[in-house]
Amino acid sequence: MYKKYESPLSARYASDDMLHLFSQQKRIETWRKLWVALARAEHKLGLPITAEQVAELEAHIDDIDFDCAAQREKEVRHDVMAHVYAYGKAAPSAAGIIHLGATSCYVTDNGDLILYRDGLRYLRGALLDVLKNLAAFADEYKALPTLGYTHFQPAQLVTVGKRAALWMQDFLLDLEELDHVLDNMRFLGCRGTTGTEASFMALFDGDTAKIDEMNREISGEFGFDRCLDVCGQTYPRKVDSRILNCLSSIAQSAYRMANDIRLLQHDRQLEEPFEENQIGSSAMAYKRNPMRSERICSLARYLMADAINATMTASVQWMERTLDDSANRRISMPEGFLCADAILRLAKNVTGGLVVNEKVIDKAVREYLPFIATENLMMEAVKRGGDRQELHEVIRRCSHAVTARMKEGEACDLLHRLAAEPAFGMTEEELSTLLRPEDYIGRCPEQVDAFLAKVRPMLAGTSAASGDIEL
Repeated sequence: MYKKYESPLSARYASDDMLHLFSQQKRIETWRKLWVALARAEHKLGLPITAEQVAELEAHIDDIDFDCAAQREKEVRHDVMAHVYAYGKAAPSAAGIIHLGATSCYVTDNGDLILYRDGLRYLRGALLDVLKNLAAFADEYKALPTLGYTHFQPAQLVTVGKRAALWMQDFLLDLEELDHVLDNMRFLGCRGTTGTEASFMALFDGDTAKIDEMNREISGEFGFDRCLDVCGQTYPRKVDSRILNCLSSIAQSAYRMANDIRLLQHDRQLEEPFEENQIGSSAMAYKRNPMRSERICSLARYLMADAINATMTASVQWMERTLDDSANRRISMPEGFLCADAILRLAKNVTGGLVVNEKVIDKAVREYLPFIATENLMMEAVKRGGDRQELHEVIRRCSHAVTARMKEGEACDLLHRLAAEPAFGMTEEELSTLLRPEDYIGRCPEQVDAFLAKVRPMLAGTSAASGDIEL
């Protein structure tokens, strides 16, 4: 096994559940279930297929002889027909009626739609798990003042919990998009070689009601409540584009959050989980690198780039069918799901174990709070009889002098300087009483409370571990 290339997505990053969903075993089992559903519907609607043939097909869904199929594919150069042959060997009494009236895309495209639907449901659970972690974190730290940044320059105070709410909001937008994609997925059905259903017009002697009922039976068996209104041989590749764009959106949100964590860990304000025996560097034993967050960013870049495959494929499909989508989709679609799965697994781990270094945060707040508080200091001085314009100039002059001093490595002594200015008329101790961090966080705690109250009902859904998803 070590002498052949192995995708890191399968070897290192994705979950066993997602790997199983996109395994050959699961894919061909799904094809066989589709062949069973077709045979069952055709039997029910009066075609010369017996209940015994349907039962034999159903009894051999999972005993797939991949060696037999591989040998047959070498001979016929057609994967679907190779598996029709192998299925017929397993269920000989039904060999002659497998795939009756269908074209290859009946199993390949409908099978993909089933797998993608189930993959999205699984990712939805994983996304909910990340959101639940962030909700708990935001609630715990909703009132903890921290230095806010614009342009990554110190700005007004926010709270640690409010910042987590910003990350949550991005992921909630992704959840909305994912639900939209799921709610609007349609089955292809069994529509024939160019989507005209001509083969079934022949089989059912022109009885279009039976054709419609056949498609309703099959789609309903796999949990789809509607088929595409019109199609060529395939379902529109716009569906793939929509799916990968949704996964890319999740990657974007995860990247944003993980990048923030990396920056904050640089300042030791926030840290991702670090295990007892974890090694941060092969050379620098003291290091605590944010490797999980870095991996999220790394995988997210790949997924965002992968989404371009589907947009290009959707744009170049010719008329009713072309096959230049096939090889690309075999790679880009499963890898998109595996990558999104890996990202959300990491995000769940990181958000479930974030470490907040409150003393480091408080130190940063205290260092910049005198600058942040200058407007309030000025207002208090005006109340005591000061001239607003004169006070503004004093603050400007003293602030610039202190900033220059801090650039030389000295401590901030703004309050000391302002107390020495007659225009202020306050002692340093009096000025200090106006520097309570909690007075400078605005409505952050209230905003977090209101936000969480609104989103908690959305987070009550099933998680990836307990969802009713057939993997």
